[in-house]
Amino acid sequence: MEAATWTAIGLLAATSLGSLFYLGSRIDALSGRIDALSGRIDVLNSRIDALGSQLGARIDALAAQLGDHLRRHAG
Repeated sequence: MEAATWTAIGLLAATSLGSLFYLGSRIDALSGRIDALSGRIDVLNSRIDALGSQLGARIDALAAQLGDHLRRHAG
């Protein structure tokens, strides 16, 4: 009976350690994928900044045109 108990404990320990190492390797793989996504997000961030600058310039140009138009008709 004692041998069966120690066998069960050994199998449980081996299964737990194996699962732990497997999980560690899966987490490492996810880390690489997250790092790759970080690069893509940085590229998108720069594109969004450029689009924001373009939009700001367009809004400023429209504001100037509207101001000129109002000055012509209000005066």
